[in-house]
Amino acid sequence: MQEFKVLLVDDETEFVSALAERLSLRGIDVEVAFNGEQALAFFMNKVPEVMVLDLKMPGIGGMEVLRRVMKSHPEVQVIILTGHGSDKDEEQALHLGAYSFLKKPAEFDVLFRAITNAINSKRPI
Repeated sequence: MQEFKVLLVDDETEFVSALAERLSLRGIDVEVAFNGEQALAFFMNKVPEVMVLDLKMPGIGGMEVLRRVMKSHPEVQVIILTGHGSDKDEEQALHLGAYSFLKKPAEFDVLFRAITNAINSKRPI
């Protein structure tokens, strides 16, 4: 399987650390950012294939991160994973270019499938 990188962005440090560990055990190369600023700074050095992004974070929120990433790196597949998202948030995120919108608590297998589907949709046939 081709190497790909997933960036997890969430201010809930225990949640995102546990999620990163579970994804790593499935063979996914994972990086973590704990806020919007760290996520945007990450893009200065590397561009992940997939970003799993929370919406509600202190500082730069997830919707603004999504907006900026889609403007500079539209090839990145962004999966929104939030506990606070409304139908309006989902509509806005998908309009901005998000690949998928999941609500917490999402089952791990559902998230893993969304990540692998996002990866597979990027691969040339």
